[in-house]
Amino acid sequence: MRIVITEFMSLDGVVQAPGGPEEDTDGGFAHGGWSHPFFDPEVMGGAFDDALGKAGALLFGRRTWQTMAAAWPGRAGDAFADRMNALPKYVVTRTLADEELTWHNTTRIPGGDALARIGELRAAEGGDLLVMGSPSLARTLLGAGLADELRLMIEPVLLGGGKTIFPGDGVLRALELVSTVTSDTGVLVCTYRPAAGA
Repeated sequence: MRIVITEFMSLDGVVQAPGGPEEDTDGGFAHGGWSHPFFDPEVMGGAFDDALGKAGALLFGRRTWQTMAAAWPGRAGDAFADRMNALPKYVVTRTLADEELTWHNTTRIPGGDALARIGELRAAEGGDLLVMGSPSLARTLLGAGLADELRLMIEPVLLGGGKTIFPGDGVLRALELVSTVTSDTGVLVCTYRPAAGA
């Protein structure tokens, strides 16, 4: 399974709380919902449809899983929501207990075992293991060299600070731009993969 990370991202690299004001206010972040004015159903929606169509499972950090688990089960009847709800889901968590995993088809990955267990999933046959949001998890996967593809929706806005997916460890990681599409709202949907030999 390839690990594919897909993110809404500001021009200054922030991925925190694109969906709403209460989504993630850590660090006093006050711009929740910043992504909405730039959403383009054809280009950005199409990119998500494509990513979800190739997914064999979804992988989340705890906070993102809780946000998604509160939203998607109630949206049954829409093709995208039905696919989200049907796919196997994995959540990396140190705090959630198995009985709290109320979103259908969710498996807990204990935080201390995360990289080993995710490595096992990546070595298995199947569609993509799709990561949406989950900045701490995405950063950990990039730092460990486990991300096979980045699909970034780079939006024309500066947020001045917030959570990012990029490791801050001083390591150079070369990427190859595989494709780019521009939406009518000025969003660049860029797909990157690790450069050959990187």
